[in-house]
Amino acid sequence: MRRFALGMMTSAALMAGLASQVQASSKDYSKSTKTDLVTKIMGDKSYQVYSSLKLEEVTKKVKTKTKEKKKYTVKKKSKKGKTKYKWVTKTAYKNVKKKEWKFGKKLTASADFRYAHVQSKSYKVKGGKRYYYIYVDGRPVGYVNEKAFALSKANVVSQVSLVNNPSDSVGFNAEDAINYVTDQHGSLVDNDSVEISCKSAKLNISDTGYVSSRKAGTAVLTFKYGKAKATSKLKVRGDAKEGISSAGVTPVKTDLPKIETWSARDRASSHKHWATKSARDRASSHKYWATNMSGNAKGADIETIFYHPAVLSAPGSSNLEAKVSSAVQGIDFYDNDLVTSNLDLGQADNWEARGHMVYYNMRKVKEYNWQLIPSKMLSFNTWLSYIKNIKVSPYMKLGHGQSVGSTKKYVYVLANWNRSNNWSNSQELIRVKKSTMEIDKIWTFKVWNGSAKYPRIFLNADVIDDNTLLALFHNASKHRYEYWKISRNGDSFKAKEVGATGSDLISNSAEVQGFVWNSAYDVYYIAFNDYLFKIGAGLDGKTDAGKLLNYYKFDTGRREFEGLSSYGPELYVNLNHPTETLKVNHITK
Repeated sequence: MRRFALGMMTSAALMAGLASQVQASSKDYSKSTKTDLVTKIMGDKSYQVYSSLKLEEVTKKVKTKTKEKKKYTVKKKSKKGKTKYKWVTKTAYKNVKKKEWKFGKKLTASADFRYAHVQSKSYKVKGGKRYYYIYVDGRPVGYVNEKAFALSKANVVSQVSLVNNPSDSVGFNAEDAINYVTDQHGSLVDNDSVEISCKSAKLNISDTGYVSSRKAGTAVLTFKYGKAKATSKLKVRGDAKEGISSAGVTPVKTDLPKIETWSARDRASSHKHWATKSARDRASSHKYWATNMSGNAKGADIETIFYHPAVLSAPGSSNLEAKVSSAVQGIDFYDNDLVTSNLDLGQADNWEARGHMVYYNMRKVKEYNWQLIPSKMLSFNTWLSYIKNIKVSPYMKLGHGQSVGSTKKYVYVLANWNRSNNWSNSQELIRVKKSTMEIDKIWTFKVWNGSAKYPRIFLNADVIDDNTLLALFHNASKHRYEYWKISRNGDSFKAKEVGATGSDLISNSAEVQGFVWNSAYDVYYIAFNDYLFKIGAGLDGKTDAGKLLNYYKFDTGRREFEGLSSYGPELYVNLNHPTETLKVNHITK
């Protein structure tokens, strides 16, 4: 259970505190003080990063001065000389051995890692200051002053807008508004350790940290850990009828034969095969052909354009906050920007599924080298040039990760649970700024067909612009797929069914693995394992809404699709084991 009166201390924070006490009483500063492997959040100030930091024995010439009595004779005319004494200072030099801190090679400035995934598990103390040895996107790098980190800082979403939903049995998890909270050494604090309070005349926060959206009201949420503190404004909108619509579109019938795809057991055996492949083995593109609806064995093909990094976190990253997995669940292109949702294996099915989003500037992509980012197989300068074109988000809610879309400035995630069984609870839309890859706004909305008895929960959606979503709903009881347009005006949402297909498409209940609208040809693409269906959208009048136009079965060796994306006329798919993005070719208009 979360605590909202007193923050719990994480094991990492406890270990760091104990280590600090040990270090303070120790005279041997030459050794590193070890801590748990923790995530470090980079701050706004930039400091030099060094390849090493050693306490070395050096020999120096030390100037010494000594005084001694020296006699001398004072002579006078016609008289005998008189002996006198005076003090004379003598200067000498001698070799003295002493220990001094020596920095290694200057590598770069910490500002280059502002949006990278930075971790550490040890530090050294020089002149009373801590210098942490850091890993960046999985690669061991060097030492940096801890002032480079965001010390005792809380970063949360400034505004949260919730739909008025009398049937929502859960409410909004206040932790979803946290980008990050750090301790006094810049280490990421577990969200459960953050004290959260709610100030409101009408709304309350439960013992488990949820704010109900069953009635309208406003609140100020305060997040606190140690000296770190931040606030977020939350509002439950007033219109309880917002999002109520009707599913009245007549579905277009298809004459599909019985189509089945492979089972989860088959997929698991395929994963074992690909897991044995080394990053060194992937030095050429994969190409897979598809048989289309007419039986043409070369009806389309997909070919590798980008191998993703094998991982973006340090070895030993056992907890989910620290681990940036290469298991991608969703992708989206906007021009040359690629964003991915990365969840550790098995996490996508969890109710509060969380992970990281990764941004790539594809203008700088080298097709095969990026998979080597966590290793030292790349030269430091080459590696650094790649790191400057990658951004890793904080640990955040993603749902099952396949409802991802983006525009010029923002990334959007519809963070729904794929095991919700179409409940009537609200759906959470998260907006992330591309410039920082941090959440800047959260909305919830609902879509009901007439009443809460007939909700529409969307597990797959595509972002058209900053105010519009296109979403897919599988009405299993009526054996059809529905296409919905969800429009935002300010903080309010309206939903309209814009098409339907009278078929389950795949007969053995396989889950959808990707959904996207191609604006150039006004068609939807729906992915299942190794099948890709092409459906008319009818949004621009170029096609008939809901009409099956074609389908393609790709021979991928039972590697399932994990996300679809479209930009302009182009279509992209993602495969895991290894994680790679491929371009779709030869799909007829």
